[in-house]
Amino acid sequence: MRRACPHWSTALARPDILALALGWALAALPAAGNIAYVTNQNGGSVSILDLAAGTELAQVPLPGQPAGIAVAADGFFAVSPDTKSLRRFDAAGNETGQVALDGGPIGIAHDPLRGRVFVSDWYNARLWVVDAASMSLTGTLETGTAPAGLAVSPDGRWLASADKEAGQVSIFDLESLALAGTVPVGIRPFGLGFAPDGRLFVGNVGSNDVSVVDVAERHVLATLPVGDQPYGVAFARGRAFVTNQHADTVSVIDLGTLAPLGEIAVGEYPEGIDATADGATVVVANWFSNSVSLIDAETLAVTAEIATGDGPRAFGRFIAERGD
Repeated sequence: MRRACPHWSTALARPDILALALGWALAALPAAGNIAYVTNQNGGSVSILDLAAGTELAQVPLPGQPAGIAVAADGFFAVSPDTKSLRRFDAAGNETGQVALDGGPIGIAHDPLRGRVFVSDWYNARLWVVDAASMSLTGTLETGTAPAGLAVSPDGRWLASADKEAGQVSIFDLESLALAGTVPVGIRPFGLGFAPDGRLFVGNVGSNDVSVVDVAERHVLATLPVGDQPYGVAFARGRAFVTNQHADTVSVIDLGTLAPLGEIAVGEYPEGIDATADGATVVVANWFSNSVSLIDAETLAVTAEIATGDGPRAFGRFIAERGD
């Protein structure tokens, strides 16, 4: 039986007390390898996972029902709706800065070329623009109603926002931060991601399909049926991988033909999804199973499952290649 989806609570927790009580420790990272940083919304933490070893290296306390995550070259950023904050961490999980965001922070994307972080404000139809170095708020961008997922294009030219209740994506020029335009998509878009060739794939949770968008021309190229309540999108080995929350599956789409290649059974209520830099492995956060599933991107077989903290969401880009 499914659990009811928990809403954000208003309870706060002191990270130092939580760490002592639960025995959380900072991560000792391997010399090299793929590390996953998984936000655990129910547990108020981030699991740091060594994907090669199949182990959880540490849980870092992060109060406030964290969901959104964005890795960077030397660490990661995470947002917590209940504490209305964006926090910056180094690769081992030491907090190195934070900024208050008075609203409903949920989605996050990192623009490494310009040293900026973008956070969607679910309640106020806007994005916050934050300087990544100083962790200071530098501006806001207007979107459609209830912006959720954010993504930066591979060439660093575009920022896309999934505006859930507006049924659209907003496209911004990252150099000028001007609104380049909006594109109507399916019903209640939530998660989205740019394919390596620059096409934008948008998961529409209300219409059970994915919109494929030409961002430069700002129109929908195709609408692809997937499983029940699609959420996140990742890319590997010439394929798109889409999590289907209510089906407990991942839909696989050929990027060349846009033909469906099948569905992969994973854990319960899959949400966040990302791929390793070499494209060999796709990682899925299973919210209700308290685990991540590892998928071989070539054979489409589930190769492992790693335990996490309570309620993994990992909404954003959460895998980084660390070490030599």
